[in-house]
Amino acid sequence: MTIPITVFTGFLGAGKTSVILSLLPKLPKDYKVVLLKNEFGDVEVDSKLAQESSLTAVSEILNGCMCCVLVGQMQNALIEIRDKFHPDRIIIECSGSAFPATLAFQIRQLERDTDGDFKLDAIVTVVDAENFSGYEDTSPTARMQASYSDIILINKWENVSERELDVVMDHLYTLNDATPKIRCQRRNGVDPKLLFGLETKLFTSVESYGMEDHHEEVETVSVVRGDEGRVEEEVLANGLSKVSKEVVWRVKGFVRGVDGWVIVNWAFGRCELRGYGGQDLSGSVHLTVMGERGEVARAARVLAGELGGSVII
Repeated sequence: MTIPITVFTGFLGAGKTSVILSLLPKLPKDYKVVLLKNEFGDVEVDSKLAQESSLTAVSEILNGCMCCVLVGQMQNALIEIRDKFHPDRIIIECSGSAFPATLAFQIRQLERDTDGDFKLDAIVTVVDAENFSGYEDTSPTARMQASYSDIILINKWENVSERELDVVMDHLYTLNDATPKIRCQRRNGVDPKLLFGLETKLFTSVESYGMEDHHEEVETVSVVRGDEGRVEEEVLANGLSKVSKEVVWRVKGFVRGVDGWVIVNWAFGRCELRGYGGQDLSGSVHLTVMGERGEVARAARVLAGELGGSVII
C-alpha cells in the first residue's frame, strides 16, 4: 500500500498545528493518520497538544530544521512510521523556517528508494493573515513557502479588516497567482477533501526551483527556571506583554501556574494559555523563544527577568 504524505508549511505562529488538528474530526474513525512534526528547540508544546487528539501517533524531530540542519532524519522517521504504524496517511508539519523544496526532494527520493511505498500528495502552506504582510517583507522563507505550494490556506483572516485582507491577498497573488487560496473557517479549519488526494506535480526536478539558504533567518533561545515555584497568571501575562513582536515571532512552552502546568502559545503578540494535564515536568518555566537573529536573546532576557528565570542560548 502506498502511503500518501501531506506536507504543511508556514511561517512561525501561522497556526499549522491547529489547522491539522481541525482536519481529524472530519475523517473516518478508522482512518489512521500519523503526524511527523519538526519543532525548534526541545520543548514539545505542539506535539503535546497533538497527542491529545485522535492521531494514531505523533513522531518528533527536535532541535533544528529537518530541511537543512537535520537533513536525512526525516527519511528515517518516515520509514519507522511505515513499519510501526502502517498509516493511511502521514502529515508532516515543518518548522516555521522550513523551505518545502528540500523536504519534497527527500520524499521524492524515498518514493524511488522504496519502490512506491510513499507518495508526496500535496504541499499545503498556512498563511497568518494578521502578520503575513510584515514577515513576508523580511523573510525569504515565507515568500518561498507561499510561492511553491499546491494549496494556500488563509488563517486568522477574521482578525483583520477587509482592506488588510485585500493587501495580504494581493501579496499572495503576486507571489503565486495560480495556486488556490482558501480561507480557514475559524476553529472548523478546512475540509480535508480539499487537501487530500491532490497528487502534486511540484518538485519533480531540482533544476525547476531556486534553493535558498534560510536557516540563519530564525534564532532560537530558551527561557528556563529550575525551582519548583509557581508563577501567577498575572506575572506571566505581564512578562509576555513586554515581549516585542517586532523581533520575537513565537514563544511557546510550559509554565507551572498556581493550579498546575500551563501551555503557553504566543505568536506576534497574540497569546493563548491552556491547562496541561500530562506528565509532571521539572522546574517551573520551560519556554522556547524564536525570532530575529541577533535580537531575540535580548528580548528573551526581558521575559526571563519577569519570570525569575534565565536565558540559555
